[in-house]
Amino acid sequence: MDILFASSEAHPLIKTGGLADVSGALPRAIKNNGQEIRLVLPAYPAARRNAGSLREVARLDLPGDPAPVRVLQGRLPHTRVRLYLIDSPAHFDRDGGPYSGPDGKDWPDNAERFGLFARAVCALAMDRAGLGWKPHLVHCNDWQTGLVPALLSLEDKRPATLFTIHNLAYQGLFPRADFERLGLPPAWWSMHRLEFFGQLSFIKGGLVFADWLSTVSPTYAKEICTPEFGCGLDGLLKARRDHLAGILNGVDYQIWNPGRDRLIPHTYTARTLRLKLEDKLVLQRTFGLPVRPETPLFGHVGRLVEQKGIDLVLELVPELLQRPMQLVLLGTGQPALEAALREASRRHPTKIGARIGYSEELSHLLEAGSDAFLMPSRFEPCGLNQLYSLRYGTPPVVRRTGGLADSVVDATGPNIKNGTATGFVFDKAEPADLLRAIDRALNLYAQRRIWKQLIDHGMHQDFSWNRSAEAYLGLYAKVLVEHNR
Repeated sequence: MDILFASSEAHPLIKTGGLADVSGALPRAIKNNGQEIRLVLPAYPAARRNAGSLREVARLDLPGDPAPVRVLQGRLPHTRVRLYLIDSPAHFDRDGGPYSGPDGKDWPDNAERFGLFARAVCALAMDRAGLGWKPHLVHCNDWQTGLVPALLSLEDKRPATLFTIHNLAYQGLFPRADFERLGLPPAWWSMHRLEFFGQLSFIKGGLVFADWLSTVSPTYAKEICTPEFGCGLDGLLKARRDHLAGILNGVDYQIWNPGRDRLIPHTYTARTLRLKLEDKLVLQRTFGLPVRPETPLFGHVGRLVEQKGIDLVLELVPELLQRPMQLVLLGTGQPALEAALREASRRHPTKIGARIGYSEELSHLLEAGSDAFLMPSRFEPCGLNQLYSLRYGTPPVVRRTGGLADSVVDATGPNIKNGTATGFVFDKAEPADLLRAIDRALNLYAQRRIWKQLIDHGMHQDFSWNRSAEAYLGLYAKVLVEHNR
């Protein structure tokens, strides 16, 4: 199969979240399975800088850009995957992040930016770039590529399309004026096409027009067909349920592996867990906590937003202070939650350490040095940190939702006895339920033999991208069979 993989970010070129991890790892796993897959991204300054050697291979005349758009070709670093960067300086050559400026506010022209990117992807898919290559299938990811399946639906002899939902809560909504400015077919301004409560919805381009849909865990695929998790799109998704698959994300064990992780001070395996304790001492010192090897240390890293349940943790601070434990947190997000974390850390410096910001090195240290990982998400399409935590011998405490439900086995009595337990699972997004799960973890931590068994079983779980890639290859084949009928 020939596959064009379209994304708005990919590690190690540029990253804001889990989409980048998926887009950096899945194409490599697909390539290693003998398929020809090529990755296309916008040419952000960071992506050009991190891509290494690049050369111009085509120029495209696209609506929305008076100057020709350059197609730069290289390789995704440390892989054999061919990389295309869409170079339109007016749209992508600017300071800030992929979606927002240095002030943290979304770029006001995001509809034009990713509309242009979608047209460039379509040009590559239809071989209008003159590269002598046309994919059998275009795999699109999240709202930034949502217009690709829609635009390809206008083409004769087009490739098949798969649209993956990484987080339905982010939909790419814009005013009607942007719809007009993009020059999209007037008939698409309909609730059955791209209109969503008076706005242009990029994500509906994928949900409505793609041949098949997928999302990043089996449980989330079911959840988004319900009003609770469907973000207003559950009716559409329910109607397309026969063409919706859930495939759990994988982990790149070349990057997230405590036995070879260059970002942690002491590498370790299940047989050398004494070295994990050394990482714990470094983590305590790094976050300014008293160095107490015997004290259970709970960690959290992620976006500081209500989705991630960080407010539940903050509500529990008075109760957690009464328990023999420490807490370290790393992340950025809503200003109110950032301020509350800073204040909790300032008032309780011997119990709580917080860093507002993002650091790849610190996130690795936190996974390695923590005894347990808190992930009380209200919803979680897949989640990656719980998968990292399992490999790092850091049992996760998670809510039973999305990919968390699909990847963590609760440490109940029967599961401990039969050796399948890997973490701690609670049901309701309420502080009391989270606290009970934390108390269960503290109780088991004191039983060192059982805790070691829990760690050992988690570290030997296989959530590699090889397993996920096999599932995607099966789905690609299914989509192509239907498309070619």
